[in-house]
Amino acid sequence: MGIFERLFPKSCSRVLHISSKSGLHLRPAASFAAEAKKYRCIITAESRGKSVDAKALNALLSLDLQEGDHFELTCKGSDAESAIEALTTHFEQLMGHEESKTTNQTKPSELSDIPYQSESLQGETLFGGIAIAPVIRLIIKTVHTNTVDFKEAVTHTLASLQHNYEADPNDPDRDIFLAQQSLLKTLGKEVGTIEALKEAIDREIEALKGTSHASKADDYLDILAQVRAQMGQERRLILPKNPFILITKALLPSDIALLSQSACQGVILQETSATSHVAILLRAAAIPSLIIDNDMIEEGKEIILDTLNAVVVPDPSIEDLALAKERLQAYTARQNIAHAKRHEAALTSTGTKITILANVSNLEDAKAAKEEGAEGIGLLRTEFLFGETKPSLEEQQEAYRAIFSLFEDVTVRTLDVGGDKSLPYLDLPKERNPFLGIRGIRLLQTHPELITEQLLAIFLAAGDKSIKIMFPMIATPEEFSEAKAFAQKVAQKNGVDIARHQFGMMIEVPSVLFGLKAFDTIVDFYSIGTNDLIQYLFAIERTHPTLKADSNSPLLYEALSQIAAHTTKPLSLCGELASDECAVEKLIEIGIKRLSLSAGNIPKIKETIRHV
Repeated sequence: MGIFERLFPKSCSRVLHISSKSGLHLRPAASFAAEAKKYRCIITAESRGKSVDAKALNALLSLDLQEGDHFELTCKGSDAESAIEALTTHFEQLMGHEESKTTNQTKPSELSDIPYQSESLQGETLFGGIAIAPVIRLIIKTVHTNTVDFKEAVTHTLASLQHNYEADPNDPDRDIFLAQQSLLKTLGKEVGTIEALKEAIDREIEALKGTSHASKADDYLDILAQVRAQMGQERRLILPKNPFILITKALLPSDIALLSQSACQGVILQETSATSHVAILLRAAAIPSLIIDNDMIEEGKEIILDTLNAVVVPDPSIEDLALAKERLQAYTARQNIAHAKRHEAALTSTGTKITILANVSNLEDAKAAKEEGAEGIGLLRTEFLFGETKPSLEEQQEAYRAIFSLFEDVTVRTLDVGGDKSLPYLDLPKERNPFLGIRGIRLLQTHPELITEQLLAIFLAAGDKSIKIMFPMIATPEEFSEAKAFAQKVAQKNGVDIARHQFGMMIEVPSVLFGLKAFDTIVDFYSIGTNDLIQYLFAIERTHPTLKADSNSPLLYEALSQIAAHTTKPLSLCGELASDECAVEKLIEIGIKRLSLSAGNIPKIKETIRHV
């Protein structure tokens, strides 16, 4: 079957009627969405001209279907007929069940995705876990201590950020301090008072609203707080000594260290994004955390924060609390087992070996990956070397050599900037659509000298070791051939033997799906970059503050199936999807047997594989 037949199959539709007095409220909608997720086909619900994904609970609820309303259910895909029949039956059972019961009597066993009896509020998970504790709202106190000149305060703040950066070389998120330092250096040159700094920061934050960089607002506010603290206007969080769950509109990056040392069991944020530095630091601190735009959670009440299911239960029943405690114990036990077995091979229940590799950005990441049980490096992001100043050939060579020494299996991606990633000294043209412009291997057209020096550094650092070299943003077979020929010329010109090295490519541009047969004759290996592949498949910028692509879409799995079925060279997957426990079984079924992910996720994914 060709790709067009696979992507555009026949569809089946039914009109379903809401007979329940309560309408299609949370519990039946959640049950219906959970049932819909069992099928690979695309499933939509349409009412009053609005069509939504029937597998997404919030989308279903947005239809606001009340008693007497109806909607059209449409299924598209290879299992559309079986899906429409099963979902129609399931929906009719739900309506009958709703009519025969009072509100809030759904049993946990009837709802696999949201297992609680009481009403649950859905959000977006930042870090998975379960917390049970009273909820508090953030209290901030300003303490006036010493008085320091503004310029001196800026100098002290810059020094403090540098100290924080250097304090723990093993901290994978320490680059946040350098980013803040860079922002303050720029703003500090433009203003001369704390009031002027606040005005400048307010302007910057206003300009960021609605853009893909909106998450930087936290960093600007954090900088302002740190300078104020140096001037004697210290910002302090008032936190209880007993266990608590914190709810707040926003946090500053500098708040997370204090929270991680406190009795905080979890965090609910109302205004942030999953890509903000606060979100990154919450994940690094392993604090169960959720983004939810809801102000109805009552302070002081014991709640359930279940970020494994992306829900808050603001008024849990006794049964809900007992269930949450059981789930917390089971989750902790699973985590402990996974950690203890992290260095063991990841074998499915039928004995299939899945190779688990790591995505790393620097030597510290690579060391952490080895400690967490990685079998190699599936993606070495080389952008980490290209910071505020351009690294020399020797600096690059030294950095690569240190990382190469840790593993036998190493894949290096050549410089991948452009789009949402920039370098201060790299003068890329301002483009109307930067995600569709100079990115990845396209730098060969504008900055060949950067790629030349990088390739030479990789060749020299490798010594006698065989290294996999991977080109990003390849769109055509000709583009790959030109990149490989370029690398061969660099080696030849410098008298380096590269016969032992392999050359491969990222699969992230949809055009590759139509040329797999041609690619398979010229590449040595592939790695699927699902982050960008999803972005380009669905035409939704991955940093967009409002639009979100569905990483569980059947269309994505159709594309992945197409890749696995039409390639004979080694194939791995290195996007965020590799860290998704719910996606692992599907990926293995498709035929992907090499997964590359962040170090912290390796133990749990290995353990997940053992139960496939």
